Amino acid sequence: MPVPAPAVPAPAPSPTARPRWTDLLEEVRDAGQYATAAEAESVTRIVLSALGGHVIGDERVDLAAALPEEAARVVASQIPATRPLTAAEFVDSVAARIEGSTPATARWDVSSVLSVLPPLVGDELITRILAQLPPGYALLFGRADLSPAP
Repeated sequence: MPVPAPAVPAPAPSPTARPRWTDLLEEVRDAGQYATAAEAESVTRIVLSALGGHVIGDERVDLAAALPEEAARVVASQIPATRPLTAAEFVDSVAARIEGSTPATARWDVSSVLSVLPPLVGDELITRILAQLPPGYALLFGRADLSPAP
């Protein structure tokens, strides 16, 4: 008499899970070489809030959907900027939000946060976001800026 094979349940479909806030902060902490998780969290919140005002439309919705819930709230809660900032102005705006910051340290902070986003949210979404922003932002996201010379 044959023995029936044990029933093995089919694996549940795994929806693309959002990354965790703590994982994002750890990535930023490593990238920026911050001494504490609190410092990485502060910088992450400031940079994402600044970015949230400059990414609009479907790209903003898709970015929020791909980020950890806490980061999504930071991005989505921002009022859209009245005018696009150049990359240098964006860095300066972040410097103004961080006590004791200089343009050089703010550039480090911005790059430490934005450079961890492509592997987290996908290169295709970052390409769409960069298409919305003025030239010069690619370097902040850790990409070569291959815009044609004037």
